[in-house]
Amino acid sequence: MNQTTLPPLVTIVGPTAVGKTVLSIELAKLVGGEIVNADSRQIYRWMDIGTAKPTPQEQRAVPHHLIDIVDPDAPFSLAVYAELASSAIRETTAHGQVPLLVGGTGQYVAAVVEGWTIPRVAPSAEIRARLEAEAAAIGIVSLYARLRELDPIAAAKIEPNNTRRIIRALEVYEVTGQPISALQTKQPPPYQVATLWLTSDRSTLYKRIDERVDTMLEAGLLDEVRTLLERGYGWHLPAMSSLGYKEFRPYFEGSATLASCVERLKFNTHAFVRKQDMWFRRLPNTVQLPVNTPGLLERALTAMGTQRRVD
Repeated sequence: MNQTTLPPLVTIVGPTAVGKTVLSIELAKLVGGEIVNADSRQIYRWMDIGTAKPTPQEQRAVPHHLIDIVDPDAPFSLAVYAELASSAIRETTAHGQVPLLVGGTGQYVAAVVEGWTIPRVAPSAEIRARLEAEAAAIGIVSLYARLRELDPIAAAKIEPNNTRRIIRALEVYEVTGQPISALQTKQPPPYQVATLWLTSDRSTLYKRIDERVDTMLEAGLLDEVRTLLERGYGWHLPAMSSLGYKEFRPYFEGSATLASCVERLKFNTHAFVRKQDMWFRRLPNTVQLPVNTPGLLERALTAMGTQRRVD
């Protein structure tokens, strides 16, 4: 298929608190677009404030997909996300709208725009529990060394301290007898992809992060965490290990002050945005757009190669 005949797929990425939500809604209104969520925590119900989920008003302004689709204790994987996102993009394109894939979870975005084929290997509770116990007993370094022996390709793509992904790769190997890297393939998706990478100088971004954390607390973040715990969602769940929630565990367990937990959340978020860049650098057809310079909306439209919609 000729590249110029492919329908557009606009991807908007950037670090936490850079302004992706506001820009994506403005762009969607201008070009006749629908937003497909690419934030790995906004998929969960009842986790609104800590994930900086678009408000109900923002979600009504333009159609949104893949927000509030599972409960916090529901199993969810990258493979499931990629299938759901691809389906939402196809549906959006089918009725003449422009899909905007928006979020800060680089792995989710890469899986879609690079066309990953991801093995649907069901989790093994027994294997996972054993590997988690090993990690706790002897350290994740030992498990990472094992992964480097079994699947050096996968190991090279995983940070040595990423316990969840290391365990998942070892789990897949035990279940299938094959390296997870051998089960993963790439097939470019049938879209003309344009990726807008919103950037900001670090000092400005850190200030925005700190202010947003304070705003979240004023909006009731602590009550949101308390309600999740009261609903029975424990700290062991991946959803509850999210940034914005896990930091308050010591407070609820009585081992730390609220002020220290808030400070930890700000520090962890600063560290997280530095890691996000590693994923964004690898995305195809990327244009960096500094958010603190004039004419952001017009520059974004130009980078998209999409015209304003005329009604």
